[in-house]
Amino acid sequence: MAGAYHYNGGPWRPSTTQSVAYTATAGTITNAVGGQTRVVRLVATSAAHIAIGGSPTATTGDVYLPADTPEAFLINPGEKVSAVQASAGGTLHVTEMTR
Repeated sequence: MAGAYHYNGGPWRPSTTQSVAYTATAGTITNAVGGQTRVVRLVATSAAHIAIGGSPTATTGDVYLPADTPEAFLINPGEKVSAVQASAGGTLHVTEMTR
């Protein structure tokens, strides 16, 4: 299937994307993911640490996300994603994946 991403029993199709800048201060996407979203694809422009939750604020103790390496994560509807730099600021791109 063209444009599909296989993960967790996929395929999944890219849907809404949000981007947020992060530095030594965490950045969090503005809008919570939709009611049907169970998987998000994350890509950071620089190495970062990410947190997922109702009101997350990422810290350097959270999950490490390498630069320019797309990864998929399970998420609950209504949750948000936050990122903080590992060593340099960047932008986190969060794409909701749907079936």
